[in-house]
Amino acid sequence: MRELLPYLKLYKKHWFGLSLGMVLAFCTLFASIGLLTLSGWFISASAVAGLTIARETFNYMLPGAGVRGAAMARTAGRWGERVVSHNATFKLLTDLRIFFFRKLAPLIPGKAVNIRDADMLNRLVADVDAMDHVYLRLVSPIIVGAFGILCLTAVLCWFDMTLGLTLGAILMLLLVLWPVIFYRLGKSNGEALTLNKADLRIKTLDWLQGYSELTLFGAESRYRQSIIDAQNKLLSNQFVHAKISGMAQGLLILANGWLLILMLWLAADGVGGNQPDPLIALMAFATMASFELLMPIAGAFQYLGQTLTSAKRLNEVILAEPDVTFPTESVSHDSAFSIKLNNATFRYPDANQPALRELNLDIPSGHKLAVVGQTGSGKSTLLQLITRYWDVNEGSVELAGHDIRSWSEAQLRQSTSIVSQKVDILNGTLRDNLSMAKPDASDEEIAQVLAQVGLEHLNQDSGLDAWLGEGGRQLSGGEKRRVGIARALLHDAPILLLDEPTEGLDKKTEQQIMSLFESKFAGKTVIFITHRLVNLDTFDKVCLLEDGEVLELGHHDELLAAQGRYFELHQTL
Repeated sequence: MRELLPYLKLYKKHWFGLSLGMVLAFCTLFASIGLLTLSGWFISASAVAGLTIARETFNYMLPGAGVRGAAMARTAGRWGERVVSHNATFKLLTDLRIFFFRKLAPLIPGKAVNIRDADMLNRLVADVDAMDHVYLRLVSPIIVGAFGILCLTAVLCWFDMTLGLTLGAILMLLLVLWPVIFYRLGKSNGEALTLNKADLRIKTLDWLQGYSELTLFGAESRYRQSIIDAQNKLLSNQFVHAKISGMAQGLLILANGWLLILMLWLAADGVGGNQPDPLIALMAFATMASFELLMPIAGAFQYLGQTLTSAKRLNEVILAEPDVTFPTESVSHDSAFSIKLNNATFRYPDANQPALRELNLDIPSGHKLAVVGQTGSGKSTLLQLITRYWDVNEGSVELAGHDIRSWSEAQLRQSTSIVSQKVDILNGTLRDNLSMAKPDASDEEIAQVLAQVGLEHLNQDSGLDAWLGEGGRQLSGGEKRRVGIARALLHDAPILLLDEPTEGLDKKTEQQIMSLFESKFAGKTVIFITHRLVNLDTFDKVCLLEDGEVLELGHHDELLAAQGRYFELHQTL
């Protein structure tokens, strides 16, 4: 049960709504039990009174009003309890998703790198949804049931101490034993059900996202079969769950029947030492109605196995410590945005060889550095260290003369603009995807930047309200890349980090973007990663990386004159 502690703490914020929901649930159950109990006694007492002289003095109005009042209270209470409880639960789940996301964001890309996107989505949606079982199916029914049994016992003891205590003791015993028994019966199946549900979602999403490639390579049927297999496993778990639920309900009804026989046998000689009278019916109907207190509990604890498994999956993220942590206070500097790496060594988790080895680079403020090298030489890793996606294992990275680890996250992000190899397009409008770089940008400013990167045609028809679709499915690869460049231009930070910004562009567009960069580079500290050795004479220095080390460093003309490795690469063009 320790797995649930991080989530129970969130209940403090919504204590009023959750407590009010339990109060309304208690009132509803009390009205429901009172309705059946009072109705049973009223019908029996009316029948007896009708056969005797008491029919002239029997008060039909007061019990009749009580029956109608209980019926209306039951209906109103049920509606109110559903509204209040579900409203509080939905707010709780909203807070839980925000809480989960805030814990998740700092883990990227470190701790979260080994969790697949589909699995992460399943945790954020399905596993968080499972947390509503804690309140709706576990906490609320147990508390309401316990208070209901105590109150019912007190009321019946007022009529007959023996009958009241007998019924209360048996009900309380069932309240304690029933959850334990059916939790153990449903635990392993509940865990398997949660995991198989996640597995089915992951396999289905993989199949949907890779359908075209799977079809082209003849693997679609194999992946589809894996979905069917996962679905069959889930159906088997659901079948077992349904059988256990049915058994719980059936055994509870059986227990109700035997308890009813016991209460009738004990009350046969009369209630409270009196002669047999309609109070026997009151005891019988109270016994029948009392099992409404236990019905929600009968199958609820089967869900505990599912809930605990979901909590464990969420805790893998929530309780994890991020590899990179940022201070809350901003660092003071002289606004000279230099970049310096001192013997920086970095190795990816679980990697045998370091991606960068004792790297030393000094880029003064306002200077432009081009970084070239073969795939896997560590170029993109260099940018990830400067943006603190990762921290160096050895050495240090300095920004504006201060260790980058002393910069707050907001300050670091405000100081850097980056165009990465993969430009992520959100499932939103064109305006949404660009205004994230500058939230206060006007439509005219956005349109101007679109024209600068050659995307003015996207501003036609629906204009900035055009929907780009999930992952930018409405855009080509080159258009996505230019959307990333437009974001960097809008952000207009003093440090510009470009990772293959012209990859996938035709030569004309590439020249247009390079000319645009030259005009925008003025006064900025720039690191430009590229495979294409063109226009590199405009940079202050060119750095050739190989196997995570600086092989050559100098101006373009100097490196050509040295006729080293850079010269050889340039000659192959």
